[in-house]
Amino acid sequence: MRKIAVAGIGYVGLSNAVLLAQHHEVTAYDIMEEKVKLVNARKSPIIDHEIEHYLATKKLNLTATTDAQEAFGQAEYVIISTPTNYDPEQNYFNTKHVEEVIESVLSINQEAVMIIKSTVPVGYTRSVKEKYKIENILFSPEFLREGKALYDNLYPSRIVLGERSERAETFAALLAQGALKENIDVLYTDSTEAEAIKLFANTYLAMRVAFFNELDSYAEIRGLDAQQIIEGVGLDPRIGNHYNNPSFGYGGYCLPKDSKQLLANYQDVPNKIMAAIVDANQTRKDHIADMILKRSPRTVGIYRLTMKMDSDNFRESAIQGVLKRITDAGVQVVIFEPAIEEAEFLGAKVVNDFEQFVSKSDVIVANRLSPEMEKIDPGKIYTRDLYSKD
Repeated sequence: MRKIAVAGIGYVGLSNAVLLAQHHEVTAYDIMEEKVKLVNARKSPIIDHEIEHYLATKKLNLTATTDAQEAFGQAEYVIISTPTNYDPEQNYFNTKHVEEVIESVLSINQEAVMIIKSTVPVGYTRSVKEKYKIENILFSPEFLREGKALYDNLYPSRIVLGERSERAETFAALLAQGALKENIDVLYTDSTEAEAIKLFANTYLAMRVAFFNELDSYAEIRGLDAQQIIEGVGLDPRIGNHYNNPSFGYGGYCLPKDSKQLLANYQDVPNKIMAAIVDANQTRKDHIADMILKRSPRTVGIYRLTMKMDSDNFRESAIQGVLKRITDAGVQVVIFEPAIEEAEFLGAKVVNDFEQFVSKSDVIVANRLSPEMEKIDPGKIYTRDLYSKD
């Protein structure tokens, strides 16, 4: 049984902690005491069905703490899954929380092998090795969906380790040991290539979202049935019937920042597609807002700010961009969002009573439909959701 620490109790950190705690002693570390208390009470601080189920029903050797010494002191492996963010105005990927963990681990336990699971710029792992004059750190990208993080660890599409070494093979085996899927593809690469894999994979997904959104924009403007076109296109096995549900744009933790970060790496490299992917997301939001404003509503109701159904995350959600465009046009906006307690959000009033929200709204804008909207007059709803899925 290995002693493993996980820094950061978010989707990435908690899903890895639960996965590994099936067979090993895991300590999850976070600076937020509320998250720590919930995990120790076997309750999930995030919405994820599998995490909730495993915490409540499985025998897990898992504890959580706000004490770095307790977490890192005896750990053989420390998984770093703290948040990072890209600022396109400053062309800067903020990795300070990753460095804070690295420095904390080095001050407590210099023998621990650190595995970066946070998304970082290309070349980052090599640079921190030089900065801190260490070798006990490697990068392993995560490929997890929000709300399905543990499921994607139990049934991983692949495991990538940014190092060709015995310790990398050992860590890959730990991940595979906790998984339910058999015969998992494992790839060992150099660290910089592994970092590039993560950014290129997410940018491809952003491109696919943008493609089907622009297909949908064409169908909407031309009066065509977008669903018929998408289904016909998806019958080509090279394209497939997945990741094709139109939306108001891509958003969330990964796709916006990763696509912009990758584009920043192209400053001295010829490109057209990478820049177009980022621009397309703004164009889609412009189009959605224009179509809503064409209805000349007095009050627009925004149904949920969250990225997807069964989620409490609205970080970088596309509907926020639509909201801003509508308010900038001088139209009153009300929001129905049970996940926030504030009376206002981005200058718009929050209404947590659903019936009151419906009565106040001339047009109800929904990135994703839900069963509670079935009783509303369809003519009052504006959505591009075709499949009621993410």
